[in-house]
This record gives sequence, C-alpha cells and structure tokens, in this order.
Amino acid sequence: MAVLAVQHIRRMRGGAQGQLMLGADGNAYVVKFKNNPQHMRVLANEYLASKLAAAAGLTAPAAELIEVSNWLIENTSELEMDLGRTRQRCEPGLQFGSRFVGGLMPGQVVDYLPEEHLTGLKNLGEFAGILALDKWTGNANGRQAVFARKAREHRYRAVFIDFGYCFFAGEWKFEDAPLRGVYYRNDVYREVASWDSFEPWLSRLETMPAETVWAAANEVPPEWYGGDLSEMEALVEKLLARRSRIRELIEAFGNSDRKPFPKWSLRSGDNPDDIWTRERWGSTIVGRIM
Repeated sequence: MAVLAVQHIRRMRGGAQGQLMLGADGNAYVVKFKNNPQHMRVLANEYLASKLAAAAGLTAPAAELIEVSNWLIENTSELEMDLGRTRQRCEPGLQFGSRFVGGLMPGQVVDYLPEEHLTGLKNLGEFAGILALDKWTGNANGRQAVFARKAREHRYRAVFIDFGYCFFAGEWKFEDAPLRGVYYRNDVYREVASWDSFEPWLSRLETMPAETVWAAANEVPPEWYGGDLSEMEALVEKLLARRSRIRELIEAFGNSDRKPFPKWSLRSGDNPDDIWTRERWGSTIVGRIM
C-alpha cells in the first residue's frame, strides 16, 4: 500500500527536482514526481533498482509508493516543476519515494567526506558491491552516495542513492561504457584486491532468482512506464540475461585509464595471463508481469 504524503518540507537538489515530504507513517521521503523534467520512467527505475539493491543486501534507502493528493499540491506553492521558461504543477497520484537518509535530524548526513573519513567508512567494501549492481543495471550516471552516522558515532556509513539513470534513464536500453555507473573518487576502490572483494554482493546478483526480479517489477505501477507491460517484460528479460556479464563489465572498468584497483593481485595458483578470466555460465529465464 502507498504511503500518504501529508506535508511538504523543502525542495531537493537534482535534475528530477525531488521534494522532501513527510509521510503519514511519520517518515520523511525524497519524492520524485511523474512529470519530473528527466523522464517518467525514472520513477520505475528508482523503484526497481532500489528493490534489487535491497535483495542483494546493499545499503540503500527503503523505496516506497507515495500518494500525493491533489489537495496537497493545490495548497503547496512549492510543489511545481521548473521547466526553464515555464513552470508546471506537480501531478497528483502515485509517486516514487526514497526514505530520507538520517530522517530529519540535522548534522548526521553529508554528501562529501575527506579522504581519511572516506577510507574509514564502516562499509567501504560495499562500493564494490554497488559497482556490480550499477554495471548489471546499466546505470548511465555516476554513482551517487551520501554518508550518515548516528549520534556519538565516529565513523560514517555510505548509503547509495539515486538509481534513476539505471537502464539508461527513460530509454530502457543498455549502452555499456567502462566509466559509467562508477563513483567519481578512486579512494573507494583502493582495497579491491580480487574477485573476493566483490563478495557477497556479486554472487547474490549473479544468482538472483528470476522470481525476485519479476516480483520487484510487478510492484512498479504501470502508469510509471506508460502502461505497456510488454516493455517492462522485455526490460526484465534483458536484465536477467545480463547476470552472466557483470564480471565482464567490471573488468572493463578495472582495465580503464582510471586504474581503480591498485591492489588487485593474483591469488595463489592463478595464471598471470588469465587475471581477468572466469568461467561463463547461463541460466533459464522464466517469468512475466502480472
């Protein structure tokens, strides 16, 4: 069931022009509207990729359906889209909501950390896991993250946000490039030393049951992608087929001019000529959108 939005708090930064809103459940959400300037499908992308991240055990905000009433929009002047020369009121109805990291407590969440704090993250290794997810889902944007810590804690935890450009935003295709879907600072990858550094997330993605992916896709409101179920089915089928290519796509990043993995070394018994090789496998894909 959707969470009802009861109050507008403030506008958020970003191309989708999300709005921070209070839900009837007492939680704050970053809400992206169907008529955002990027594309309606970014809502579907956010929801589906967030659910896949959660299924893999990655640290991402909870994704929810948010119901925004026409009354709230009519009585909140800030609920509008800036389209350059014109402005348009936000559309009422079901929107995408991402649980606001840190809630409404100030001073506990930042979007930048100096190197000493960044490399001391509680979950630094998860940057390898989210890299695998971004490569799988064809994220056409840079990886976004914020950093949160509770009161009296000294170390931050990375929380991965903004999945709207997975599946190439509104185009729902996969155009892979080594430097897409990666974090802009190499510091987060400096401890990657072998394929083991990507575990357990990589194996969870490679072996994710088709039923898990189809179930997440079934939860996406059809109105977020024009109501054409065949297009969602085609997207899921392509996504499932790509599970066997995740390592290949990571390899391309590892071999790029960024040189992101300075500690990558051979494990005992590996052939020096086969540092990036692995056995390829496939799986039978079944399922459909209900």
